[in-house]
Amino acid sequence: MKSVLFLAPLAQAGTVVWNGFFNESYTLDTLDQWSWSNQIEPYQWYIHGSGATADYLALSPEYKNPADKADAKGIRISIDSTSSWNGQTMMRSELIPQTKADLGSGTLYYHFSLQTREENAPDASLEHQIAFFESHFTELKFGGSQSTLNWMANSQSHWSAPLQAGTWYNFAYEIDFDAQTVGLWASNGSAPLTRAVEPVSASTQTNSQDWHIGELRLDNGQSGPKEDWYWSGIYVEKGEITTDVGGPA
Repeated sequence: MKSVLFLAPLAQAGTVVWNGFFNESYTLDTLDQWSWSNQIEPYQWYIHGSGATADYLALSPEYKNPADKADAKGIRISIDSTSSWNGQTMMRSELIPQTKADLGSGTLYYHFSLQTREENAPDASLEHQIAFFESHFTELKFGGSQSTLNWMANSQSHWSAPLQAGTWYNFAYEIDFDAQTVGLWASNGSAPLTRAVEPVSASTQTNSQDWHIGELRLDNGQSGPKEDWYWSGIYVEKGEITTDVGGPA
């Protein structure tokens, strides 16, 4: 009697170039150990206000997308009226990749998931810049003149959605640094990523250490409230895009 072996199709996935996953042993002390003289991976942590790290960051399994299997914890990144960095009128709490990997050539996919909640919800009257590069060739924006969550490329909105408390928004920036284009993959909750925007022209550039994972809020002299934003599934890959929000195999 012949035996028949049924093979499940393999999910396509790329090669992880850098990841910012938070495992069970990762603590805020790990982030606090980073300095310009002690550049430990995977994150730089220096763009924040005058308070202690725990005023702006917190780690917990409750803070990640439940569909995310790569992280043991998610991170809550908060901004408040003390979050002025270097005396600026904008409030900022941002992590940046600390890596020797090349995050700025070929085609790469920059992944992350984002959520807000009813408690300490973002102030829609103030502009927010989220998950941006130093040159702002691509980023998310919310608030101010834009009442929805917008994906921007070269300062133009190409995608938008209502920012609903409790919803996980999953993204991957598809950046072709050679062709100078950027596209967007997106989904909600546990749904796989699908292409939301075909690549558009953009002045793509990075030194591999200028992707700002966090929030910049333009208070401009106002006293904005405390806000909590939740992040997980943060990594960069090349090759075939991983569409499963559970993370790379």
